[in-house]
Amino acid sequence: MTGRKGVILYGPPAAGKDTVTTALTELNPQYAQFARLKVGTGKTASYRMGTTDQLRALEAAGDVVYANRRYGNTYLVDRPGLDTAFAAGVPVVHLGQVDGIRALVDSYPADWAGVLLWCPREVTEQRSEGRGDSDTTARLAAWDATREDLDAHPDMVWDLTVDTTLTPPKESARLIERLLAARKGALRA
Repeated sequence: MTGRKGVILYGPPAAGKDTVTTALTELNPQYAQFARLKVGTGKTASYRMGTTDQLRALEAAGDVVYANRRYGNTYLVDRPGLDTAFAAGVPVVHLGQVDGIRALVDSYPADWAGVLLWCPREVTEQRSEGRGDSDTTARLAAWDATREDLDAHPDMVWDLTVDTTLTPPKESARLIERLLAARKGALRA
């Protein structure tokens, strides 16, 4: 392995990926959310906004590790973005597809810790409405797709599974920190 550590957070919309990442960053500033490249419209926070020309250039160079379409946009995990994220610390990559996790783990060498963050569908609905999302219906469809994705990949092994309705964000962050610390030495700020 390369000695580089990274975290992959997988789960349905509103399961707490952003909240747990914030708690991780507060626990240890080496953690930082990986800003995926987004080609499209809508929410810009936590993304690097890109163009179709950038997407084509990354594809031509073989630098797209994983891409998916959702909510009418294209979201990318790209090699140059990961290089930058690892140079800065420990990236926390948010993904909603098992195929994306496998592409990342298979295509970008690092000690990846896969964490499943979970909440029931009704909690996704409550949290989405509570934060003022205008597309709660689409997020519920994404929750359904996440459940189907998990059911289609029963062989997927998680390093850690956290029910975010039972485990507060700071405790979730501590569990992730302990997981990474147990894997060849502790992280240091």
